[in-house]
Amino acid sequence: MSTTTAVRGGPGAPSPAAPAAPVAGVEGRRMFAFIAMVFGMFMAILDIQIVSASLSEIQAGLSASADEISWVQTAYLIAEVVMIPLSGFLSRALSTRWLFAASCAGFTVMSFMCATATSIEQMIVYRALQGFIGGGMIPTVFAAAYSVFPREKQPVVAPIIGLVATLAPTIGPTIGGYLTELFSWHWLFLINIVPGIFVTIAVVALVDFDEPNLALLDRFDWAGLAFMAGFLGSLEYVLEEGTRKDWFEDAGITFFAVVSALSAIGFFWRAFTAREPVVDLKAFGNRNFATGSAFSFAMGIGLYGLTYLYPVYLARVRDYSALMIGETMFVSGLAMFVTAPIAGRLSAKIDPRLMIAIGFLGFGLGTWKASAITVDWDFWELLWPQILRGVSLMLCMVPITNVSLGTMPPAALKNASGLFNVTRNLGGAVGLAIINTVISNRTDLHLERLSESVVWGREPVDEMLATITAGLSSLGSDASTAALAQLKQIVQGQATVMAFADVFVLLTVLFVVLSFAAPLMRRPSQPGGGGGGH
Repeated sequence: MSTTTAVRGGPGAPSPAAPAAPVAGVEGRRMFAFIAMVFGMFMAILDIQIVSASLSEIQAGLSASADEISWVQTAYLIAEVVMIPLSGFLSRALSTRWLFAASCAGFTVMSFMCATATSIEQMIVYRALQGFIGGGMIPTVFAAAYSVFPREKQPVVAPIIGLVATLAPTIGPTIGGYLTELFSWHWLFLINIVPGIFVTIAVVALVDFDEPNLALLDRFDWAGLAFMAGFLGSLEYVLEEGTRKDWFEDAGITFFAVVSALSAIGFFWRAFTAREPVVDLKAFGNRNFATGSAFSFAMGIGLYGLTYLYPVYLARVRDYSALMIGETMFVSGLAMFVTAPIAGRLSAKIDPRLMIAIGFLGFGLGTWKASAITVDWDFWELLWPQILRGVSLMLCMVPITNVSLGTMPPAALKNASGLFNVTRNLGGAVGLAIINTVISNRTDLHLERLSESVVWGREPVDEMLATITAGLSSLGSDASTAALAQLKQIVQGQATVMAFADVFVLLTVLFVVLSFAAPLMRRPSQPGGGGGGH
């Protein structure tokens, strides 16, 4: 940036070095404004996982059924996935300042409303509004990082947004567990209010990155928005609910799959024919952006998939509480925090494609180690897989973001940022759908095979049954029945853990293949990408 305010000539004129102070002041103001925006993005991303850890408490508090409570998450994710790509258009029309301030203020108000909800219907409506309004914060921060700051600032700025985008989902279960354990589920939402007010005020007062272009609103493509909502919203619903409802055996899943497919056709038609489409897809013509978005999609699987897998294992197999799960998962967040500045420095010194390859290989090593999982695994057995995950996320996130967005022309950044972020979210949704389907199918398969071996007359089985029965002798005549039930539970647990091991092997293959695909990206003119043309 080249802001210079020196006064030349005349008595008492400042020395040539004097202009540095105003430049530093402008830089400091913009960095503070940017940090405030990053904190708002942190709240929006955190709110997904912080709630997922305490759904059972919310269910009890609202007297909701098991089917209804899942909509607390699904409504938020569907609404958010529609807003993220739309935010590019709105940011150009309203400016970064007013879109972000409105998103943060609306998110804060809806957080308060969620905390005051007295029925599941109210909660679902408030969560949908919270996800839709708050979703505008996420891509706006990414776009600002690469359009506002010059190229030499990228080693500092990129790790900040990379850390927040990956750390928030990881530590969500930890924070959620503590809040619910120490206070109540209402504090999952109330905790957003004070920071939300602060961020809103800071953005209105300090952000002056660009000017609004309200004329764009006159050309808003309402049909394109409807098609995009039908396409992405229905797709997110199918991916979120498909496994639980046995996919296309359910009429609702089939209906929304058809809606998604038809809406996709309409969306792509409008994207290429509308005078001012709600989402400009031309960014995918940039090879680095296209391959970077593909990597972002895969990274979503690693980010959200593993954030889901470990807590499910600890809850189902180890019977951990939300607080215990959060304490165990904290390792990944700590590893990310330590790695972020290192990844920033490396991105300025080495080929980003090499960093991406190393990151995905680290992912693969972590999931390969986790594939040896047993029913007895605890904090220490999960330590290295979690450390490898945390380190690898940062090694991947920083260069992928730099190469994808850092080489885009400034005029295309806002749309590109929305597309880049939605690929990561969709990657997480697809990954979770695949993971849940594999776990379900492989658990049934392993259970069937184990049941063939656990039969009367096999010496190891008879010995174990006798040992369990003796341990339950205090139950009298019911001891043998209780022993059979306990043996069945042991077999079920083993089948579940074997299914988890299969998922980890599948993820290992995916990450190793991705590491070899890194050379598909072009090396930027400077290591680590670059600023948006500064």
